[in-house]
Amino acid sequence: MDIRNFVIPAIDIKEGRVIRLYRGEFERAKVYPYVPEELARVFQDAGFKRIHVVDLDGAEGGKPKNLEHIRKIRSVFKGDVEVGGGVRSYKVAKTLFEESIDYVVIGTLALKNPEEFERIVSDFPGRVILSIDSKGGRVAVGGWKEESSVAPEGLAKEYEGKPIWGYLYTIIERDGSLEGVDVRPYKEIKSVVKKPVLASGGVSSLEDLKRLYGVVEGVVVGKAIYEGRIPVKGLTL
Repeated sequence: MDIRNFVIPAIDIKEGRVIRLYRGEFERAKVYPYVPEELARVFQDAGFKRIHVVDLDGAEGGKPKNLEHIRKIRSVFKGDVEVGGGVRSYKVAKTLFEESIDYVVIGTLALKNPEEFERIVSDFPGRVILSIDSKGGRVAVGGWKEESSVAPEGLAKEYEGKPIWGYLYTIIERDGSLEGVDVRPYKEIKSVVKKPVLASGGVSSLEDLKRLYGVVEGVVVGKAIYEGRIPVKGLTL
């Protein structure tokens, strides 16, 4: 397994800084001494094919606030760039696509305004990733602060027939915890959908990647890279 083809490094941005949340809790964020676009260059030089960028200010406030950093990331990273966080309107999605972003990651809008979500999917087929964020076995939205009554598998099946690219399935209880992954939820969601599924939440080691390999099509990794548990050439604290 070449991790550069399976791992999607995460760059989470808040107020222009690279941070990682702990189980989605903004008050328990850890700040890392990286400039977002410089970090993207490290991942580019290390040979990764895709990166995952989150505008945490956007996720919390409802609209992107770090577009300048996203634009710079796009200019230095030659592979695919997927962006999420505050993409809650057609206008925002269109703006990101106009910045040559390859994929947008959308969660809240799909649940709260499905008509607008489907309009984006229809106009940009194959370029929208449905973000399914699970907390206590139910989908959470609004920057993970609101819990719904919707089951992850139910939301996935609802959009399986639409021209989305696939799914980003995050287990919030494990996100940023370095506790290791639970493969079971990913097997369950893969049993009801055929489109690609990206895993997120809890990766702590190369062993976790081996457990996910063959179950999902990719895995988003943040803290395990930053903390040196999954070494990346050129990245040091």
